[in-house]
Amino acid sequence: MIRCLVLALVMLCAMLPARAQEDALRIGDILTVSLPGEAALSKDFQIDRKGRVTLPEVGAIALAGKSPAEAERIVRERLGKAFRDLDRLTVVLKERRLLVSVLGYVKTPGPVELPGEATVQMAINAAGGLSQGAQLDRVQVRRGKQSVSFDYKKYLDSGDPSLLPELQPLDTIFVPASPLTGNVQIDFDGRTLAAAGDGAEERTAVKVFGEVNTPATFAFKPGVNVVDMLMRSGGVTRYAAVEQIRIINQGKPVIFNLQAYLDSGDRSTLPDVQPGATIFVPKQMEEIRRGAQTVYVMGEVAKPGAFDGKPGATFIDILANSGGPTRFADTRQIRLLRADGRVDLVDLAAYTENPAAAPLPPVRGGDAIFVPEKMDTNEPSWLKIAPGRAVQVLGAVYKPGRFEWSDEMSFFDLLGQAGGPTARADIAHVQVVRTRTGNAQPEIFDLAAFLDQGGNLAAVPRIQAGTVIMVPELPQDPSDNKAQWTRQASDRSIHIMGQVGAPGRYAFSENFSFMDILSAANGPTSGADLRNIRISHRDSPKGAARITKLDFSRYLETGDPSLLPVVKPGDVIFVPDRNGDWLDQSKENTVRVIGSVGKPGRYRFNDEMTLLDLLAEAGGPLSDAYQEKIVVVNLGCCQDQARTFDLVAFAKTGDVTKLPTIRPGDTVYVPSIAQSDWKIFMDGVRDAVSVLSIFAIIRGGL
Repeated sequence: MIRCLVLALVMLCAMLPARAQEDALRIGDILTVSLPGEAALSKDFQIDRKGRVTLPEVGAIALAGKSPAEAERIVRERLGKAFRDLDRLTVVLKERRLLVSVLGYVKTPGPVELPGEATVQMAINAAGGLSQGAQLDRVQVRRGKQSVSFDYKKYLDSGDPSLLPELQPLDTIFVPASPLTGNVQIDFDGRTLAAAGDGAEERTAVKVFGEVNTPATFAFKPGVNVVDMLMRSGGVTRYAAVEQIRIINQGKPVIFNLQAYLDSGDRSTLPDVQPGATIFVPKQMEEIRRGAQTVYVMGEVAKPGAFDGKPGATFIDILANSGGPTRFADTRQIRLLRADGRVDLVDLAAYTENPAAAPLPPVRGGDAIFVPEKMDTNEPSWLKIAPGRAVQVLGAVYKPGRFEWSDEMSFFDLLGQAGGPTARADIAHVQVVRTRTGNAQPEIFDLAAFLDQGGNLAAVPRIQAGTVIMVPELPQDPSDNKAQWTRQASDRSIHIMGQVGAPGRYAFSENFSFMDILSAANGPTSGADLRNIRISHRDSPKGAARITKLDFSRYLETGDPSLLPVVKPGDVIFVPDRNGDWLDQSKENTVRVIGSVGKPGRYRFNDEMTLLDLLAEAGGPLSDAYQEKIVVVNLGCCQDQARTFDLVAFAKTGDVTKLPTIRPGDTVYVPSIAQSDWKIFMDGVRDAVSVLSIFAIIRGGL
């Protein structure tokens, strides 16, 4: 009995300090002060962060750490200085409150006020909750100079409240940011942060990259294996080489075959994952795929490659997974290459006709199926067509070649079978060569004229077996490629030279005119002599030369098409230069103007011009010209004659009948005034007077 009493006293003594500590007032507590008759004191007061309560009339009173009874005594003593009747004064602890600060990666960091029994989770929620990117496993509670770190994520996973430190007034809760957020402040979303992983410590974090869905850095957890880390990274992609996964633990590389582990289920093949490990999943294309259950399909199939075999998979199943044979596959000569080196011949066509008579062999892991290409193609061999039933189409057609011929076919049927002429085909000179008699007999067919103008079908060449049809190609532009001129026959060409935009050798037919070839040569130049164009005709009998002179200016003035010559292939057109050598113009085609004129010389002249036109072209008479006696020398066929013309008298009357007739070959002479009779007489008088004056001077001196 005495022992029990002593034990009870000891326990009571031990509980008294704890009870006193529990009842002591703390920062944030709310006290209710009541003094009847004093409205200013009859209300609630909170102990501030400095442990004081501010009362009317007496100011701040330090009450933190005091018991409620002791706090009432202190308040009574301080109020006694300002109030008399304090018998009914009461000070009661109304409510426990907790003043803490929440900082770091929360939405609204700062001081918060909580109930007295609040936890860390309640404090974080009062600060607006966690921000995206907060590091949950390293939350800190700071109390004075002490700091305690705890795993808030573990508490959220388990719900164990013992994992959270108990809060006291003026504690500071700090939530750090994850290292994955980087050094730049940007807005994050949960999906981006989740894809980046949760690895905070670079030294211990496990890095997973390569052909995984979400490569990232993950925090190391004891007991995890490679499969766990691959699952955290979203699993492998369809292109992953699961047989060649590489793991580096503490600088030592290890190759892990995930396919073999999944086939066997042997956990001893799982390598350990240590802090700071690196896991790389390579791409399947970069590795040679092989395995115990792999079957290879090669040759003329739609999707050749390596396929994972399964128990019960037949030859048809594997061939169907590879897309089946192509149109070029020889299905009667399929070969099955066994892993042990044996070769089995498979006739798939015979199996489709009678499966019981030609069963398909079983396929095992490591076997290879080869589908060869058939020897024949869709196009028949030319050897299958006898020479007596074949014709050849060559040249500028879309599908030149050797074609089978029948008597009911026509020239157009054969040309259509060859795809028709190309854009540069010279269909006006299609050559048909017949070789049936042993001698080549060429024939030229103008297909262009037949299509444009029509005609009798009897004019279309008849095609027989052994005939060769040649469709020539038009030559290139002579101004662009001079090397192509040999491809154009001379009897199908026309030559244009001289003062034209693009002189050269042009393809020509009788369907074209002089204007066509002149336009094809880009027309005459600015220095062309349009009145003296010459055309040399080379179709004269026995090679005799025939020259045609064309006054193209007159055609342009009148528009008379009869003035244009008829040109044919082989002709030569020459457009001379207007400022050519004077020797190029004969004396019978020009009029000579000499004497006292502005520009004496030889001028071309026609019947429509007069002496006035000729003098104007020569620059007109000069100031010393003797215009009353202009001499015109006519060179006729029978008798030459000279006449004078008074230009001054004509200018006074304007009578055109007095103008002398001028013809090509004549000469016009404008003398100087020094050659007039009056000038000669006056010169004689002046000389005589001078002589007499000399004699008079001599005589006076004597």
